[in-house]
Amino acid sequence: MAQEPGPSALWLVRHGESQGNVADARAHSSGAARLELDVRDPDVPLSPAGEQQADALGRWLAGLAADQRPTTVLSSPFARAAATAERAVAASGLELTIRYDERLRERDFGAFDGMTREGIRAEYPDEARRRDLLGKFYYRPPGGESWADVALRVRSLLATEALRHDGERLMCVSHQAVIMVVRYVVEELTETQLLEIDRSEQIANTSVTRYERRDDGRWQLVEFNGVAHLESDEQAPVTEENDVPSPA
Repeated sequence: MAQEPGPSALWLVRHGESQGNVADARAHSSGAARLELDVRDPDVPLSPAGEQQADALGRWLAGLAADQRPTTVLSSPFARAAATAERAVAASGLELTIRYDERLRERDFGAFDGMTREGIRAEYPDEARRRDLLGKFYYRPPGGESWADVALRVRSLLATEALRHDGERLMCVSHQAVIMVVRYVVEELTETQLLEIDRSEQIANTSVTRYERRDDGRWQLVEFNGVAHLESDEQAPVTEENDVPSPA
């Protein structure tokens, strides 16, 4: 049986540290209900550390063997992800095309956008209780998306990009929740398995998660949340701030 079309390798990269990550950490440390940000979520830029991380990723890509590097890049159009992709490609010196796809965008938090979990529980106690009942995977904030909703667009993206990038090594620059949901879809995880991974590990900024396609056409996870490119670079710190607000 002929193998179905698709990339030979799939890379998932979280964006570099953003001003939103910094504001989130500051809000949690002070017990504030909301983040101090004056831009909408799609426009949140990288922090200086995030720019260093993106540059370090690019330098690391340049040092890989030609048959191991990504051959094309797909990015969330959100500013922090797009800038990560653009800086990494520029720093690598490689001739990589970057395309932008809204299906890789951050999960939509609706009414909870820009709020901390403490603020959500204080201002939306009924929603916090409903979230506790439904669980993280299926709960949808007012006007926002659940992880299950994100899974629908991930499935759509993987199906269409399999045809477009047949045989290529595809690097996708996205966001924490999206990367976790890609694992759910690609590895055919259960809700319980996915949430256990989510509880045990935070996705680091510009971390690399890599899959390679086996001879039987299935994906094999070869690296999850890798930060070797940051640990070996004196200019770029490892940061793991969680930019996914939750009422729990």
